[in-house]
Amino acid sequence: MACRPKQNESFPEVIMTTRFTPKLLPLKDIDWEYLVAPIAVAHSALARYDGLLEGMPNPRLLLSPMMTQEAVLSSKIEGTQATLEEVLRFEAKPGITEREQDIREILNYRKAMSLAEGELKARPLCLNLIKGMHSVLLEGVRGRDKRAGEFRTVQNWVGRPNTPISEASYVPPEPSKVPEYMSNLEEYCHYQEKDRLFQVAVIHAQFELIHPFLDGNGRIGRILIPVFLYEKGVLNSPAFYLSAFLESTRGEYYSRLAAISHNGDWKGWIEYFLRAVELQARVDSQKATDIMALYNKMKRTVADATRSRFAIQALDFLFDRPIFNGSFFAAKSQIPRASAAIVLNKLLRAGIINRLEEPKGRSPAVYVFPSLLEIVQGQEGLSKNRTL
Repeated sequence: MACRPKQNESFPEVIMTTRFTPKLLPLKDIDWEYLVAPIAVAHSALARYDGLLEGMPNPRLLLSPMMTQEAVLSSKIEGTQATLEEVLRFEAKPGITEREQDIREILNYRKAMSLAEGELKARPLCLNLIKGMHSVLLEGVRGRDKRAGEFRTVQNWVGRPNTPISEASYVPPEPSKVPEYMSNLEEYCHYQEKDRLFQVAVIHAQFELIHPFLDGNGRIGRILIPVFLYEKGVLNSPAFYLSAFLESTRGEYYSRLAAISHNGDWKGWIEYFLRAVELQARVDSQKATDIMALYNKMKRTVADATRSRFAIQALDFLFDRPIFNGSFFAAKSQIPRASAAIVLNKLLRAGIINRLEEPKGRSPAVYVFPSLLEIVQGQEGLSKNRTL
């Protein structure tokens, strides 16, 4: 039986029926001299982005929608179709939708990222933490019956749905080898490698090559990227997400991973990964700058529009939840209900927010803060910067 998440989880359509045997880490015979320049460029771009986050008064609040967008795009790589707006609308007004399963998978991804950040304050990155993230990722969604939180004990493979192993595009190591490979990966996570970006590139690829779970390998592997960089102090916050770049270059992403198993081409993968870090950091730096500029602008705009002592509470709420319902606005912003209604009406009249859905019966109205969503959803920087 083909045990794999979705049609496009990883690797291109190249027939590979023999099990792959990964090299144990650390890798040997690395041309470090050749990598010095791309490593330096990637570190410089990432350091600038991290510096911008440090200068924000509350990066977790201001970048909250970017975290959700990461969950959307990482899950999209695996075949989900829900958009950021659909996820936020579902949170604002839960109900029956044809994409509910996709949305719940995306929300679980976000929960798994938050779990990792919280756990790293008390313990290092380890196999139990990875299993815990996996358990959260599959809770109550498709794949929940595929040994959530446990490494696989049967052979899996990657290929089109309902195809036999003889037509697989990739066959990971046999299940009896998974504990050994994952223990080696855990040891490598704490190895003093020459460079952390090189190291996390290897960690992500090796995890995907081992394919330790029956479902969710791609998503967990991508969560490991900011989690590792945060634990090692490369980032002061695990708020750096590569899925926008990986999704926009999905074909190359698959082929670079596949080239490791087909040709042992680690060099090509490392080059691709470092370029991904550099270009995504540039795009996210611009987004962070734009979000902070919008926040500063809106401080005065919201204050002038509402003439309320609750203006900052309202503003912070909008940046945390750019799509919301009126009842949740009052509860989450901690603005008294009567005052919250007045503030909402003034924000609406000023054009700061728009109404997405009118109230119906006991169902409250749903609103959107479009200026923030336009920044978060903008992906044009990726295509423009790819050739820089």
